[in-house]
Amino acid sequence: MNLSYFISKRINKAQSGSFSAIIHKIAIASIGVGLGIMIISFLILDGFKRNIIEKNFSFSGHLNITKFTLSGSYEEQPISVNSDFFRNHKKYDFIDHLQVFSHKFGLLKTSEGVSGALLKGVGRDFDTTRFNKIMVSGSFIKRNDSTYSKDIVISRKLSRKLRLEMGDDVVMYFIQKPPRQRKLKVRGIYDSGLEEFDDRIIMGDIEMIQRLNGWEEEEVGGFELFIKDFDQLDLARETIEEDLDFDLYARQITDQFVQIFDWLTLVNRQVYLFIALILFVACFNMASILLILIMERTQMIGILKALGADNLQIRKLFIYNGIWIVLKGMLLGNIVGVGLAFLQYRFQLIPLNYETYFMHYVPIEWNWIAIIALNILTLVVVSAILIIPSIIIARIQPIKSIRFD
Repeated sequence: MNLSYFISKRINKAQSGSFSAIIHKIAIASIGVGLGIMIISFLILDGFKRNIIEKNFSFSGHLNITKFTLSGSYEEQPISVNSDFFRNHKKYDFIDHLQVFSHKFGLLKTSEGVSGALLKGVGRDFDTTRFNKIMVSGSFIKRNDSTYSKDIVISRKLSRKLRLEMGDDVVMYFIQKPPRQRKLKVRGIYDSGLEEFDDRIIMGDIEMIQRLNGWEEEEVGGFELFIKDFDQLDLARETIEEDLDFDLYARQITDQFVQIFDWLTLVNRQVYLFIALILFVACFNMASILLILIMERTQMIGILKALGADNLQIRKLFIYNGIWIVLKGMLLGNIVGVGLAFLQYRFQLIPLNYETYFMHYVPIEWNWIAIIALNILTLVVVSAILIIPSIIIARIQPIKSIRFD
């Protein structure tokens, strides 16, 4: 039997009600609280990232393929769905979905006022599953086979500004030569919480934009492409650009909405810094607690040395004791972290200011890989720190320590 492990177990059983027991409880609590906070922080961070990214994907694909232009206009130059890339896109196994789109700028006018708006026309291949997550009332545009749909979906912000309700008619003026206008009907209202979209974007039928621009049926403004693994976005863009026609280019959503993704990166860094500080505090606490335990057991160390135990065996004894404390603290931390996260996920106990955070409550995204990684990191880092205070055992002399009081 491992002598150090055996003595460590006996010490843990014998210290109930002693000063060491109080120290153990403080150590377990510090590890538990620290790990619990780290778990909650990661789950909340992932929740924020998922919500913000999904709202971006409701309006734009991971990659947008359009024609090169120097105008800087919101409106695109037409490209054909008969292009080699569109017809052969299924050969790329990383593509999850491909859909067409086009934009056209105009003015929405009601008796209450006028507001500039960017009409995003989408086709029958549009994936409404993503967009429905931000719909607050009504439904997406309905199409018919005889002509283009005059339904639109507007933001709640625009509906309040122009005092539009479900089923109301609104006139949209398109700035072109000659100017044109269309009478449209509000079919649905969305709310993303992101000003980049809510201030100006309305959803409509791409066939209406094709008619207004004088395009052919196969001409569209561009292609929106969703990939299966967002982490492979850079590689997907590089692969696709090799096969695109010379006058087309692929633009990543991370470049299209730089400010949003930079903000997410900044939040990500702050969470990592926060976790590093918590680990530092936990390591400092464990090192201090182990020193206290060594000082309390000075006489025992002297007796063990007098009986022939070497420094390594005695150091192992206290390291085993420290690891046992860490494991208990980790168990408590997982109960606290996962438990509080579940309560927030289930009951949304902590609300948020929607105007500031783009969501109504603190979001939770279950990431079990991150939870396991945090547990392993805590165990490895804190256990490694236990080696440092155990070095003091080599300096303890049996004669002096036996008389230590």
